[in-house]
Amino acid sequence: MSHLTIKDVSLAYPQAKGEGRPADILQNINLSFDDNQFIVVIGRSGSGKTSLLNLVAGFLQPSRGGISVDSKPVAGPGSDRAVVFQDDALYPWLNARENIGFPLKLRNVPKAVRDARAEELLDLVGLSGSGGRKIWELSGGMRQRVGIARALASNPKFLLMDEPLGALDALTRSRMQGLLLKVWQASRTGVLLITHSIDEALFLATRIIVLAPTPGRIVADISADFGRRHLWGEDAKEIRAGDAFKAAHEKLLGLIHEEDEELAA
Repeated sequence: MSHLTIKDVSLAYPQAKGEGRPADILQNINLSFDDNQFIVVIGRSGSGKTSLLNLVAGFLQPSRGGISVDSKPVAGPGSDRAVVFQDDALYPWLNARENIGFPLKLRNVPKAVRDARAEELLDLVGLSGSGGRKIWELSGGMRQRVGIARALASNPKFLLMDEPLGALDALTRSRMQGLLLKVWQASRTGVLLITHSIDEALFLATRIIVLAPTPGRIVADISADFGRRHLWGEDAKEIRAGDAFKAAHEKLLGLIHEEDEELAA
């Protein structure tokens, strides 16, 4: 089992000369999880959600504190952490199979091996038989599935996702949420996902991390089991219509906007 640890992490962007001491974007973030968990981070705009993901990905370095995977410090991007963005960022000159196999090509994996891996992942994300299709032939949801498959090609320990379903229509987004749960279960890869959607956070997460802004900091760490219930066979519509889901939705909504109410009082 692999562990990802964020310990006493703060992030401050440099200020322009003469504007005083840099203000923290994130402050004293402590979070640890393993590769059998689906972590969803939610919070209002300005709470530093994407900055946190960029730190874990190694795109940014913390101003204070440190991040590690299996006790090895994160000093930059690595194959143990794969990233999926809201924009699928696929290469239009490659077909679906070639896009998925591209990370393996960079590692000089033989074509037959990477094609076999791509077909395996196409099956996992529900796109069997679509390997030869051009990217422009795919719908938005299908392109995002290819992006997820490409991220999994190198067998990462953790999958980092920044609003991966944000650009999709409501029906496709709902279907993709079920797919993400199945992919998480089958791949045995830990997930850290950023979202603005309370419904999405509740349906997907095993733990929900709530960030408050100015500076970004953790104000709640909530366990959830709705996604696992769906994987165990419960209908998604029935889960969302249930009293437990509705109560959790109201609680999470209150936590996210609690500081607004305090400021207005």
